[in-house]
Amino acid sequence: MDLAPEARRDAFEQLAAEVVEPVRRYLARRTDPATADDVLGDVLLVLWRRLDAVPEERLAWTYGIARNCLANAQRSARRQQRVVARIAEVDPPRETTPEEAVGDERVGAALAELREDEAELLMLWAWEGLGPREIAAVLEVTPNAVSIRLHRAREKLKDALRKIDGR
Repeated sequence: MDLAPEARRDAFEQLAAEVVEPVRRYLARRTDPATADDVLGDVLLVLWRRLDAVPEERLAWTYGIARNCLANAQRSARRQQRVVARIAEVDPPRETTPEEAVGDERVGAALAELREDEAELLMLWAWEGLGPREIAAVLEVTPNAVSIRLHRAREKLKDALRKIDGR
C-alpha cells in the first residue's frame, strides 16, 4: 500500500496514537525510564519505516517491535560496559581530588562562587583553550556574546579571588 505523503503521515499518527501509551507502559515495566524513552523513539521510527507492513494485530505487532528494540538497546549497553571494563584494565583512570581537578584550591573556591554558566565559560576558555568563536559554537551563542560574558566572568573571578585572599 503506497500512500501519498500526507496520507502516510495521517496513518502513522493514527497508529502512534493507538500504540504509544501501551508500548510506553510495556517498556517502563522492563527497563529504566531513560532507556524506555530511547527505545520508544526507536519503536516509532520502525513503525514509520514499516508503515506499509502493519498487520491487523497492530498492538501485538508493535509489542514485538518494542521487544526487539529493547533487546538491541540492552545488547548495546552490555557492549559498552565491556568496552569500558577493557579500557579500565588497560588504562585505569587516576584517582583525583576535586582540588587536583581544578589545580588550585583558591581557584576552585573562587569558581564555586560564580554562577554555573560563568564557571563553565571560564573553564572552556582557560582549561580547554577555546577562543570566543569556538566557545560560541559550544554554547550556541554569538562570539560577541561570549566576549562580553567572558569579560564579566573574568572580573567576577578576580573579585572572588580577592575576597578569598582577604583583600
